[in-house]
Amino acid sequence: MQNANILWKENNLYSLDFNDIYFSTDDGLQETQHVFIDKNQLEQRFSSLKNKTFTIIETGFGTGLNFYCAAAHFLALAPADATLHYFSIEKFLLTSNDMQKVASFWPQFQAISSEFLSKYADLKPGLNHIHIAGSRIAIRLQADDVLSALPKISQKADAWFMDGFAPAKNSEMWSDEVFKHIARLSKPGTTFATFTSAGAVRRGLQEVGFNVQKHKGFGKKREMLFGSFL
Repeated sequence: MQNANILWKENNLYSLDFNDIYFSTDDGLQETQHVFIDKNQLEQRFSSLKNKTFTIIETGFGTGLNFYCAAAHFLALAPADATLHYFSIEKFLLTSNDMQKVASFWPQFQAISSEFLSKYADLKPGLNHIHIAGSRIAIRLQADDVLSALPKISQKADAWFMDGFAPAKNSEMWSDEVFKHIARLSKPGTTFATFTSAGAVRRGLQEVGFNVQKHKGFGKKREMLFGSFL
């Protein structure tokens, strides 16, 4: 299993594999809220959830911040008998020590992160199954390349977190083949959000059946993309 090659830069991590930072230098948590939570309308959807499950698929687990934030909203807002299925893919996992250190930046998620990280050290290559919060949260963390991991998923998403590093620095994560799998794992009404507004991403998602819209990006990012599967 490959670990990420990183440098700590003040209160952020810098990837030596992709020459990019892990989250916004303005405010990583507010970026997650602005992009992934708000533009997937998760607070409203969790509050009004009629089904017993809600499925999020994420490309790029990184620090786990998106997961912690989504899980916290789900536990606070969704019916007590509902389950969040969270599939995430990460080729270059952070070490347990780095995950513990970065989790300390967000003490509001301490209950979730501490339970999750108590099992993180036991991750193995391939698919890992983790349950937390009395099994209200079911995590499927695939330690693998995105094009090896996506074909192994069959459960359709209710929402996509398209993260990973910037398309110019991690083109494989944003390829046409990836977009085809994203479409295969979507259904009418499945939403997506991503921090990038790259033209190739917008066109690629439109070509596989997504309605794509632009919105003001977070912090220094001028625009971002979001939308839904038609």
